[in-house]
Amino acid sequence: MPKRPLTPAPLPGGERGIPPEAPADCPLCPRLVAYREEVAVKEPDWFNGAVPSFGPEDAELLIIGLAPGVTGANRTGRPFTGDWAGDLLYATIDKFGYSTGTYDARPDDGLKLKRAMITNAVRCVPPQNKPVGAEINQCRPFLSARIAALPKLKAMICLGKISHDSTVRTLGLKLKDHPFGHGTHYDVAFEGRPLALISSYHCSRYNTNTGRLTAEMFEDVFAMAKGVTDPA
Repeated sequence: MPKRPLTPAPLPGGERGIPPEAPADCPLCPRLVAYREEVAVKEPDWFNGAVPSFGPEDAELLIIGLAPGVTGANRTGRPFTGDWAGDLLYATIDKFGYSTGTYDARPDDGLKLKRAMITNAVRCVPPQNKPVGAEINQCRPFLSARIAALPKLKAMICLGKISHDSTVRTLGLKLKDHPFGHGTHYDVAFEGRPLALISSYHCSRYNTNTGRLTAEMFEDVFAMAKGVTDPA
């Protein structure tokens, strides 16, 4: 895997010119840069950068996670690839017809998404999987640009409260009017385009081991999204 430079380059342009994908050596969050560099010293062959979104630009469904896991996407360079959460997510994506190929927890496994894309609210790995508010805010323009760059987008699935809250704010909406909950479905709009905002408990090992999220519950959320992208 490509090694990432330890000295991040300046980010070009202001927020108005923000691209949908952060540069791999994004310099915007000092704590995340420091952690990324710390991990890179120990594991120089890992991706160790801002993880790009995965999926085609004609996606009708955008799945928005929290942030890369240190031994998952931060290692492999593909969202939800290499950790337990990815096993459940990609199995569910496949069950609902949004992928081809076989998920094998490697970025070169040949898996391709169909009409779906996966991204994260925060693109760089945070210590203890917990980004702070300033980091979530700093990364939000990339989420906004990502949503804007998907012309066929119809539905979004937010995985967890942080993803949900950041997406609500990206849409310019109030959290009190759109509270997080598993299976919530809000009809919203972005730049005049109607969208479905659907949320789920995060598919983390903790949530599944404790029974907070079951495979059936997760499938119910994807069924809601499927009803939007593929109406009967």
